[in-house]
Amino acid sequence: MLSVFKNSWALLLGMMLLMVGNGLQSTLLGVRGGIEQFLPFEMSLIMSAYFIGFLGASRMVPSLIRRVGHVRVFAALASFISAVLVLFPLYLNPVFWMFGRLIIGFCFCGVYIIAESWLNNAATNENRGQSLSLYLILQMVGIVVGQGLLVTSDPGGYTLFIIISVFVSVSFAPILLSISPTPAFETTNPMPLKKLIETSPLGCAGMFVLGGVFSAQFGMAAVYGAEVGLSLGEISLFVATFYIGAVFLQYPIGWLSDRMDRRRLIMSVAAIGAFGALIGVFMGQNFTLLLVAAFIVGGTSNPLYSLLIAHTNDFLDFDDMVSASGGLLFINGIGAIAGPLIVGWVMQAIGAFGFFVLISLLMAGLTLYAAYRSTQRAAPSVEEANAYQTVMPTASLLSVEFAQEIAIETALEEEEESQKAESEKKTENDRRQEDHR
Repeated sequence: MLSVFKNSWALLLGMMLLMVGNGLQSTLLGVRGGIEQFLPFEMSLIMSAYFIGFLGASRMVPSLIRRVGHVRVFAALASFISAVLVLFPLYLNPVFWMFGRLIIGFCFCGVYIIAESWLNNAATNENRGQSLSLYLILQMVGIVVGQGLLVTSDPGGYTLFIIISVFVSVSFAPILLSISPTPAFETTNPMPLKKLIETSPLGCAGMFVLGGVFSAQFGMAAVYGAEVGLSLGEISLFVATFYIGAVFLQYPIGWLSDRMDRRRLIMSVAAIGAFGALIGVFMGQNFTLLLVAAFIVGGTSNPLYSLLIAHTNDFLDFDDMVSASGGLLFINGIGAIAGPLIVGWVMQAIGAFGFFVLISLLMAGLTLYAAYRSTQRAAPSVEEANAYQTVMPTASLLSVEFAQEIAIETALEEEEESQKAESEKKTENDRRQEDHR
């Protein structure tokens, strides 16, 4: 891990600074929207626009890169992010904010794709998994640090927007000054959705549901905090706790994933997430219990993303695993667009606690569907299941393909070792039989 950081520290540092800015801007807009008395549904439109832009970029940015190159696209997207961020406090209008968030979502996705392609190019077969793990850890660290900056200035002014713009601008310096020669850029054509759904109904349904759950956390948690009257420090800690839970529970859930029927694990983890959201519904007035609810929801929903990808891989040939990632991300993106819209509508209809009500219903629905799917066909044996690879919902298509390639390499290595062990065992048996004769 240390050698990976030594070789790619500038790129990783730049991405962490970028995530500081991205994590803070989403929370800040939620708080500032409350100050400007935007309605919850108006805020949901603003937050949903980010995911529309993100999904659009996953389709359009690869062709832009092929036409004009990594560096030019990277610089252009970076400029747009910084420009839009400083315009938010100048035009306090929900429609302008919605289009601004759409542009920011598009640009951030494009920046992720380019940075991840450089990271992938710098990695070797031996450290590819460590590179991805370190990258994802620093992404979460950046988001959590961003929440802490919320209390450094008045969200009703300009300063925090300028701070975010500075973080984003500074983040590009170590990336652009340290990159190796521009890597060849290739993405795999996505698997047809019909084939993907037939292959793994649970994987597809789960990715759609998680799109809604994660986008609600990322986009509407700060709106919820503002609606229920939390202080700035409390909102900062509340939003950060979702991601802290994701970091702490990712490994134990991944460890279990490689040792049991994944459908039962999906069912159990989703049920725990639904219970955590219910804590927020009925006991959210107590701030300590509100943090417990956030920790559980974030700690279950984020690992479920990786778990559903691993579950889908269990029913795919190696040749199809990478192409399936495009379809899974598209389904997740559709859910992410719908999530804030539905949450905003529910919050406006029944009150702020509707934030946790909807998350609980979505997780409960996933629990029931996982239970149903476990009765429809036999699960692969633990020995046949593909390795679990950590992927965060903040990742772009390239990062997910990166993880899929690692899973394939791991599976092939395990298969080769198994065949070698069987061959050695057969040789040893033959030798014993010969000695017996």
